[in-house]
Amino acid sequence: MVDLIKNFAPNASATGQQVSSGGGSLPKVTAATGTAPKITMPSSKPPTTLVTKTLVKGSGAAVAKNQTVVVQYVGAIWRSGTVFDASWTRQQPFGFTIAATPSQVIPGWNQGLVGQTVGSRVMLVIPPADGYGKSGNSQAGIKGTDTLVFVVDILGTFS
Repeated sequence: MVDLIKNFAPNASATGQQVSSGGGSLPKVTAATGTAPKITMPSSKPPTTLVTKTLVKGSGAAVAKNQTVVVQYVGAIWRSGTVFDASWTRQQPFGFTIAATPSQVIPGWNQGLVGQTVGSRVMLVIPPADGYGKSGNSQAGIKGTDTLVFVVDILGTFS
């Protein structure tokens, strides 16, 4: 048996106030309302540590460990700019428990999304150690040396 807590539209996205588009030494993010964000990589080298950049600041509750989080996201490879995964293309927001044991997402998500607020759009620039590690993810075309860029819209949290 499943209890439906809340239904999210296939094109649900961040609802807060835009505060940044990234850019400079970080990827630039553009999006029309209700559409998947487009990520444009800079020509610079990627950062070597996890970068969390708030693009849209939501006014909802802060994400806490062990909550179920519902998000929309786009994931791209810094090296090529190739999008390797996106909830938008499935028209289905993605739900997971943050900082669960065992982990349900890559470490960069667990580290970068805790403390962000519902309604926010967050860019996570994730070095290999906080992504898929030295083995990468060959199915997705990710090498063990690849830095990943995710743009994550936080739609809701549930305890």
